[in-house]
Amino acid sequence: MRTAGGGLREHHKARRRSRILDATRELLRECPETVLSTERIAARAEVSPATVYNLIGPREKIWEALADGFMDELECRLADLSTGDPREVVRSTVRLFVGDPVVSRRMVRGWEESGLVLDRSPLGRLRRAMADARAQGVLRADVDTEALAAVVSAACVGALHQWVAALVDDDRFLARALFALDVALAAAAADPYREQLSAPLRTRNTL
Repeated sequence: MRTAGGGLREHHKARRRSRILDATRELLRECPETVLSTERIAARAEVSPATVYNLIGPREKIWEALADGFMDELECRLADLSTGDPREVVRSTVRLFVGDPVVSRRMVRGWEESGLVLDRSPLGRLRRAMADARAQGVLRADVDTEALAAVVSAACVGALHQWVAALVDDDRFLARALFALDVALAAAAADPYREQLSAPLRTRNTL
């Protein structure tokens, strides 16, 4: 059984960890190409370098911690949605990335450099949304929604990396991610929904 003192200690640890991550984001926004050091992060967060190490880990772990915060926010946004529409999963994910572009771009590059494998990603939500669409008869019963979501996810990751490299702007990033999804949905549509799910492809501007 958790004691009141233990609960309070955990609360204080969570607050310090939040301050550390906020300080990291501030430093990245002020100087996007800065080399993050434990000392700089600690000074900005007004904690000791040892606290940063104890609550976050080595410097390379900062990207994992930022990714966890990103997924926490995304899951909150998706939980607030009144629908499990796969398009809303993709749209909400893209909007979260472009809402804080400097931090998002460094975070993605940090993932690549560190070889980090994320325990949580939007793919899980997309899989569930696809499975729900199949259960509701929107997608054909024979569709492998796991494979379908994986294909869409790979295309969205490609669009993300183009955005990170500044090869496409925010609007084009969203358009390409939704295009990949719409192609998949149209291909997997059950007969009663084929016209509806194919419509976005006929009206879409050239990417």
